[in-house]
Amino acid sequence: MGDKPYSVMEAMLFSQRVAQISKAIWKMIEKDWQQWIKPYDLNINEHHILWIAYHLKGASISDVAKFGVMHVSTAFNFSKKLEERGLLEFSKKENDKRNTYIQLTSKGESLLLDSMEAFDPSNNTVLNGALPLRNIYGKFPEFIELMTIIRNMYGDHFMEIFEKSFHNIETEFYEENGSVKKLPTEEKERLSNF
Repeated sequence: MGDKPYSVMEAMLFSQRVAQISKAIWKMIEKDWQQWIKPYDLNINEHHILWIAYHLKGASISDVAKFGVMHVSTAFNFSKKLEERGLLEFSKKENDKRNTYIQLTSKGESLLLDSMEAFDPSNNTVLNGALPLRNIYGKFPEFIELMTIIRNMYGDHFMEIFEKSFHNIETEFYEENGSVKKLPTEEKERLSNF
């Protein structure tokens, strides 16, 4: 073992387990995600950028790349395509001319909200794979150990943005007749006063 608290064999097995599990899960996630957004003529990167822009409300391309786990040029190029479709706007800040920022247009927000409303759990292979665990434990897996690994790889800022996006969904949306809908602004303000 030398000076490390683990063996090379243990490290290799862990690394390969994570790789195989991640690849298997990603294959299904990719299929599910593409099927979900197909009616909106979006690819996964474009949908993810709209999602990030919605939750960060004025994100820099660098922030989109970091949180979207994509290269800066990928974030920029797909954002440009979304701008051409009228779904995003590019801007510069007075005090920050070096960075490019994106903001959802009303058309972009509407498309994103429509996609959220159209989410159909019965068409989600990964979700359906987790249902037996939910049926046993009364909740979906939380992945605390994986979240710790991700925090150690990407940092606290990444996890803050991650948690913020899910907090936004929990506080700004509700479920009605089996679909997710955004709270009207006046209802959101009323609830935040409590």
